Amino acid sequence: MKRRIYGLIGRTLKHSYSVPIHRLLGTPDYRLIELEPEELAAYLQRGDIGGLNVTIPYKRDVMKSCSSLDETARAIGSVNTLVRRQDGSLKGYNTDAYGFSYLAERAGISFADRKVVIFGSGGASLTVRHVAKQSGASAVVVISRSGADNYENLARHADAEVLVNATPVGMYPNTGVLPADPALFPDCKGVLDLIYNPRRTALLLRANELGISCSDGLPMLVAQAKAAEELFFDREIPDAENERILKELYRDMQNIVLVGMPGSGKNTVGSALGRIAGRACVDLDAEIEKSAGRPIPEIFASSGEEVFRRMEREQAAKWGKESGIILITGGGIVKDMRNFASLRQNGRVYQIERDIRSLARAGRPLSEHADLFEMYRQRQPLYERFRDAAVQNDGPAEATAKAIWEDYCEHSDH
Repeated sequence: MKRRIYGLIGRTLKHSYSVPIHRLLGTPDYRLIELEPEELAAYLQRGDIGGLNVTIPYKRDVMKSCSSLDETARAIGSVNTLVRRQDGSLKGYNTDAYGFSYLAERAGISFADRKVVIFGSGGASLTVRHVAKQSGASAVVVISRSGADNYENLARHADAEVLVNATPVGMYPNTGVLPADPALFPDCKGVLDLIYNPRRTALLLRANELGISCSDGLPMLVAQAKAAEELFFDREIPDAENERILKELYRDMQNIVLVGMPGSGKNTVGSALGRIAGRACVDLDAEIEKSAGRPIPEIFASSGEEVFRRMEREQAAKWGKESGIILITGGGIVKDMRNFASLRQNGRVYQIERDIRSLARAGRPLSEHADLFEMYRQRQPLYERFRDAAVQNDGPAEATAKAIWEDYCEHSDH
């Protein structure tokens, strides 16, 4: 019997997480299927299709190939799941609605009797609108670039209580930008971003700063995949699987970032951590030297600290976008708050602490002849601002690395 095809169809899929999600759900042959628009209709006629997920830009286009739609897909006007039925026809479903509802509920964000502002008017926006209205939102406003409600007249909706980003603004690799500042909405109680790479978009980092409940979009992606698998194979999957898979994905996706005083042992601990976790280590100082073609003491001597900090900021922005690495930083990276978003967007940050009297000085331009106690006094509040946790490194580096890995595995989904 010919093996049936299960996978995701879209135009550009290289950054998709769907394959690992569906494999964790029990479909080892799930694949990514990139199609040009002119290839779509013919592909959907294949008789060996078992079930497909659908993403940008085909969630509306595939409806023409469906002989029937489920109630949710019909109401939303968008299909993200296709199932080949026994009679050979395709039925279209929308499991994104379940996924988005799961995301909001998990984040503790309610739409009931609240004004909801949605950034973006594409297919994802249709799902958000449907769920918000079905959940009792008092008003739902869609912000687009050229519509009556746009980014130039946001002030008319300053009373919004829930914000949802359904655009690609802030998504990898173009991180660090946000569709609008949540501070413009003083009554805002919740922010949801459908983007899941990076883990913390600029929008979510800003919401965190303002103390607003928020979440990235990975819970939606996982939950809609679970619902799609149930349709593919006509089986029930416990909701607990969503959390199991999320924990694994967050653990694998995020970076482990090491900050701390010069000479505190970040490189040694990082190398030991790399061996434990099976991860690549990226030393930002080494990357700066590689980019500049000269050692750091020479950069300081010939160009000064300001030039070095600019190079450091560039490397932090570059490597902070990546996923699943160990990022080792220089002792002064916390002096520039612009590095905060770069390191936190995809990372859990650990401060490596060591007795000041034990800090190594050799080869470190700013600490070689400095008063390290005074340097620590000035920098410690900054380390505390950047970090998620602190780990003492006064014993073997392997023990410190093990403590970090155990904490990371426990808290990487937070």
